[in-house]
Amino acid sequence: MNTSNNKRRKASIERIENIFMELLENKELDQVSVSDLCKRAHLNRSTFYANYNDIYDLADKLRRKIEMTFTQLYQEEITQSFNSNDYLKLFRHIRDHQMLYRTYFKLGYDDNYHIIAFDKELAEEHFQNRFIKYHMEFFRAGITHIIKLWLKNGCQESPEDMFEIIKSEYQGRDKVIQRTNV
Repeated sequence: MNTSNNKRRKASIERIENIFMELLENKELDQVSVSDLCKRAHLNRSTFYANYNDIYDLADKLRRKIEMTFTQLYQEEITQSFNSNDYLKLFRHIRDHQMLYRTYFKLGYDDNYHIIAFDKELAEEHFQNRFIKYHMEFFRAGITHIIKLWLKNGCQESPEDMFEIIKSEYQGRDKVIQRTNV
């Protein structure tokens, strides 16, 4: 394979993705045109169409890239089938890749996304195996909105602060369970 062409192609794809995310900062997906994107990226439309069918294909491939990046972040846990509940790693990654995550959420992928996994066994233990689907949805929605708010505010708080917020919500869970069982 021609190495210089491969490097050029990767650079073009990266440029297209970066310009796409920049455009989405101020526009909706249906307002982004291939022409505008290519003009800003200083690329021919043929370069775009050599890699994507249309803007929606670009959005979907970017979603998959984000989810793959996230999967790699927790690869050891996935491979060994355990959940460390290490959200500090997640918050550091979000802080370092804010535009990527803002794009992900702007495109509406948080409705059925694979970024946050819920520890079902831990939930079954905490909630005596009752109403697990509701607890899982509550957790997913809660952490999603915390992340969105943090991104909206420019990640002003440290990843450590955000991790403490999540931990404090779960540390209080045992007290709530004890009070409701009295």
